Amino acid sequence: MSTMFETKAILRSADAVCFDVDSTVIKEEGIDELAKFCGVGDAVAEMTRNAMGGNIPFKKALTERLAIIKPTRDQVNRLTNDQPPHITEGMMDLIVRLQQRNVQVFLISGGFRSIVEHVAARINIPLTNVYANILKFHLNGDYAGFDESQPTAESGGKGLVISLLKKERGFKKVVMIGDGVTDLEACPPADAFIGFGGNVVRQPIKEKAKWFVTSFQEITAELEDKK
Repeated sequence: MSTMFETKAILRSADAVCFDVDSTVIKEEGIDELAKFCGVGDAVAEMTRNAMGGNIPFKKALTERLAIIKPTRDQVNRLTNDQPPHITEGMMDLIVRLQQRNVQVFLISGGFRSIVEHVAARINIPLTNVYANILKFHLNGDYAGFDESQPTAESGGKGLVISLLKKERGFKKVVMIGDGVTDLEACPPADAFIGFGGNVVRQPIKEKAKWFVTSFQEITAELEDKK
């Protein structure tokens, strides 16, 4: 297992860095915001807490929460237009720094592609570097489920995406950054994991991450100091 020192060394030599989105790149939890927007915020927030705390399989938790929300295509579009998510402080500087170093940046989210693409566009990440769940709608725009074939719809999905990136794009060193258990569990196959507590501190992550930060500036500073 790597120490903080080794984690920092891997970051400095990484050819790809993957970010979780909810409570990491953005301050909100996308599914909870969508639930609030659709008028079922309390019921879904309670389920999110249970999903985070208990060992409910990710797909089951996602299915159950979406069955309560039943978001229409119009509601999802209005949410991103009317209440765009807030980008976490320091995120943009870190991405610029990584891109200056020719590091590929990816967003890997258990949230929804329609919302994550909106975030990616704002922080200058190509949509080909976005992995997230895809909501399905009937022709009239009503909710019709989600694409269960996406790796991000499964427990362990973020690790599957990272394995895929290594295989298909030939990355040698991949770093995962995030606030949750699904991010921690993606290492391995990620070569290093950085726990992020800038929006919410989850105790298991703080305890288990070899390097735990509460601001993106800490990561950017590590890249500034040494070549």
